Amino acid sequence: MSASTPQMSPEEAVRRVAQAREALVGEVHKIIIGQDEMIEQMLICMFARGHCLTIGVPGLAKTLTVSTIAQALAMKFSRIQFTPDLMPSDITGTEIIDQDAATGQRSFRFVHGPIFANIVLADEINRTPPKTQAALLQAMQEYEVTAAGKTYTLEQPFFVMATQNPIEQEGTYPLPEAQLDRFMLSINVGYPTRAEERDIVVATTQAARHDVKPVLRGQDILWIQQLVRQVPTSQHMIDYAVDLARATRPKEPPSPDFIKNWLAWGAGPRAAQYMVLGAKARTIIDGRFAVTADDIRRMAPPVLRHRIFTNFNADAEGIDVEQVIEKVLAAVPEPSYGEKLTGQPRPAQQPAVQTQPATAPAGQAQPSAAVQPMQGQPAAPPRSSPTPPPAGPTPPPVR
Repeated sequence: MSASTPQMSPEEAVRRVAQAREALVGEVHKIIIGQDEMIEQMLICMFARGHCLTIGVPGLAKTLTVSTIAQALAMKFSRIQFTPDLMPSDITGTEIIDQDAATGQRSFRFVHGPIFANIVLADEINRTPPKTQAALLQAMQEYEVTAAGKTYTLEQPFFVMATQNPIEQEGTYPLPEAQLDRFMLSINVGYPTRAEERDIVVATTQAARHDVKPVLRGQDILWIQQLVRQVPTSQHMIDYAVDLARATRPKEPPSPDFIKNWLAWGAGPRAAQYMVLGAKARTIIDGRFAVTADDIRRMAPPVLRHRIFTNFNADAEGIDVEQVIEKVLAAVPEPSYGEKLTGQPRPAQQPAVQTQPATAPAGQAQPSAAVQPMQGQPAAPPRSSPTPPPAGPTPPPVR
């Protein structure tokens, strides 16, 4: 991008992200009826450069939602159906022997597995042994795959969207805690309302068919991911996320008594990181410029529910993880602004909103025309400049 290209204003950048989100959700709803919260959390996960685990009983459109989102994004998509006999090489790829027809010379050639895609659907991930589940770990954390002594870098953007059935436990393999922690969000999918279920039955028992059109490209997702990390977040909000994560640790002094009584293990540092990143993504897809306490609270359940583990006391009392998270949100107060003044009462809480938006630094990728859709049709390029080249190095993964 030339030095003379004018920079996009923060207001315009946030407006384009909100437009892109509306267009993407509109395409998904051509196929998916309801499930607004699940779709929103999946988009938050993508825009924050994370991976998600979707848990729900059969028939709630978990797999269909992921595949529909993939259709609305002009990126490479692959689906892996996890089974008990699946091997790690079935995911990462394997070496085969090639023979030159002219010389008869043989050589090894690495054939890429289905993980070499932008969106990977790991369907029923708990139906395969831990050895095969672990084949995803390096890809999810380091965005690379090592096979036969060589390391291959995955093309960005890269997301793993896994599904899991919570009621069928016979013949399944629960995910190890180390792998669970790699997922940014654990999304619980509930039953549709009566009106939604009626619409589902009507839509799926007739011949009408809706085509999903791509509205975003990989370059657009990379630009949004960069923009998410530039959303202003006050120290006040970061402290709130850290306090919520630390309150879940039964052996830490700040934790409430019910945590010490009900939990065996609490959330690690990734919880606070992902709460802040998810809150930032939620902020800009709503068309806002700074993170609020409500954003942190809304992101706490999907971030924490797979990172805290109840003990025997909680099981005996019928206490589940959702109830623990609800009590944590009620017990941990939102930090106050500023410092306590000597001889004066503590100032009242103020809205955690900053009015100064962030501007994309020079040299970073700008969104393509696909980020400015209009009524489902491809939008014209921005007037200020043609579509710029792809983004430079993406920010490092959360560790």
